[in-house]
Amino acid sequence: MQEKSKFHLLSSKEHVRIPFEMTGKFQIANSKFQHIIRSMNADKNTPKWLDEGLQNIWLPYAQMQTAPTPLPVSHTSGTKIILDDGRELIDGISSWWSACHGYNHPHIISEMEKQLKIMPHVMFAGLAHKPAYHLANRLAKITPEGLNHVFFSDSGSVAVEVAMKMAAQYWHNKGDHKRNRFICFKNGYHGDTMGAMSLADPDDGMHKAFTKYMPKQYVMEIPTGEYSLAEFEELLEGISKTTAALIIEPLVQGAGGLKFYSADILAEIRRLCAKYEILFIADEIATGFMRTGSMFACDEAGITPDIMCVGKSLTGGAIGLAATIATDKVFDAFLSDNLENALMHGPTYMANPLACAAANASLDLFEREDYISKIEAIENQLREGLAPCKSLENVADVRVKGAIGVVQLKNADWGYMFELREKFITKGVWLRPFGDIIYIMPAFTIENEDLSKLTSTICKILK
Repeated sequence: MQEKSKFHLLSSKEHVRIPFEMTGKFQIANSKFQHIIRSMNADKNTPKWLDEGLQNIWLPYAQMQTAPTPLPVSHTSGTKIILDDGRELIDGISSWWSACHGYNHPHIISEMEKQLKIMPHVMFAGLAHKPAYHLANRLAKITPEGLNHVFFSDSGSVAVEVAMKMAAQYWHNKGDHKRNRFICFKNGYHGDTMGAMSLADPDDGMHKAFTKYMPKQYVMEIPTGEYSLAEFEELLEGISKTTAALIIEPLVQGAGGLKFYSADILAEIRRLCAKYEILFIADEIATGFMRTGSMFACDEAGITPDIMCVGKSLTGGAIGLAATIATDKVFDAFLSDNLENALMHGPTYMANPLACAAANASLDLFEREDYISKIEAIENQLREGLAPCKSLENVADVRVKGAIGVVQLKNADWGYMFELREKFITKGVWLRPFGDIIYIMPAFTIENEDLSKLTSTICKILK
């Protein structure tokens, strides 16, 4: 069947849409009124610390002149967020998809407390500690075969930056200085640091202010069938000599709209990268650690990337930690008597012992718990619970994969999505729709009753 060409370079005006919080309720010219406006929106019982801190805090993905007052949280427990006023919210998105075991898991807390008393941090250059070395060995064993070398960092975005440096320097060390661009995909998202931002089409959207600063990359759509795969191969052949690597979110594109594609397509993209000697980077920061049903999304496709990035659920959402993991082929290209051939990167808090202790505890839970069955049950419940949304007038699509449920709307703007957020809160659930989607990515430990409330609340509010 003939398909329309879906490939384009950076000059295309189509752009990834990712979360950007702007209510548009107020247009105040003078920034001195910021605090007044937020105070008008705040509850009369706003705690003093929040009211005072609002004058100084800078929030993520928020237009500070119009952003509503954040909800003050007292504590967390299991899959619940308990607000300062005593209300409980069922967390349907596990704190940006990271708290996979739920909050305050006793095993993770216990291991962190032990480590905190011994050594909360020590620099990783020239010194070694057990939590990091043990974690590196465990990650090499559970990631796809051949990923043997672990470089730690403190956030997913930095893990992507490290992957980009690895890929570009790999070719530089081999004497090929022309391979310095990357292939990335429309609707993809890899972080908010400068290099990572360049991997999403920067001509339009949230990062357009940085278009002239960021390096230009090759941006295209993920192939969908035989014709577009043939076109994809033709393009790869044409640009392979200037391309350091291709980066992709395996099976599920996250913040670009939670779009799914098949394992067969992923495997074919990997095969073609190998054929044209283009390094393959898998960004498993959102999909890793069983979110899609397998330990890693690459496992479902039966592939090993040259470089893999992990984060988010690595520590069970307890503390920040990420890793960039490479094959022997990539690692060996940095071995030399010349220091200039080394990977010159070293975040101050890389391999933080406290974070590594949390990650080891999280891996313990993946080994002990039957999460495969749990995720299968969540997937089935999401399909059943969200099915009534399919018949609603404003619903364009309902899709589920692993512990991910998505309801895509036909008509949605930021004002409407913010209204939905407020409605969800009044029903006791914490969901954060963005773009044109409402999504659920719960902790794997969520109770059936709580998951049912999440799905039924979405369906009722959309009616």
